[in-house]
Amino acid sequence: MILAIDTATPAVTAGIARRTAAGVEVLAERITVDARAHAEQLTPNVIAAVADAGVTFADLEAVVVGCGPGPFTGLRVGMATAAAYGQALGIPVYGVCSLDAIAPATPGELLVVTDARRREVYWARYRDGVRVDGPAVSAAADVEPGSGSVAGPAAQAALFPVPSLAVEYPTVTGLVTAADWGRPPAALVPLYLRRPDAKTLAERGLS
Repeated sequence: MILAIDTATPAVTAGIARRTAAGVEVLAERITVDARAHAEQLTPNVIAAVADAGVTFADLEAVVVGCGPGPFTGLRVGMATAAAYGQALGIPVYGVCSLDAIAPATPGELLVVTDARRREVYWARYRDGVRVDGPAVSAAADVEPGSGSVAGPAAQAALFPVPSLAVEYPTVTGLVTAADWGRPPAALVPLYLRRPDAKTLAERGLS
């Protein structure tokens, strides 16, 4: 059993899945869309997903967590929670790019975008489900949409003149699919792509 977590976007995602010969089987998924409630909603969503799946925490064999790109606070909540479960349960924790989890294994060309604020988007480009460019952060006008489709939150997807997929946020299937199960998990590294807005006194020249 695999616990999947993502807090890189306004969606607070938690779910339970397992890998089978046919692909990823999702047993339970809880998603709350609230950009200001990552810390408040993640643990309740995890507990609810475990209950919905009819399993216990002792049944979990691994954790997958989205590492962004995303805002500092959101990423910190999800990654710290995933690391805590991994340590407490003695199971491996796999970090993945959250953009990879929005539209996994989509045939053809695909642009995945999420809200980076400041009139910018986080983006990555895919070909037949394989990331070929990104992740990066840019003004939407500077991102070439390509000839395929776009996936991501409606407000950001609408900025590009190509067909959009009805997938806005990372899914449990996408998170589990994106993990590299053939290798031991690497250290979790957040994909901030830019420095956080908050600065120390030294950084502001006030020390």
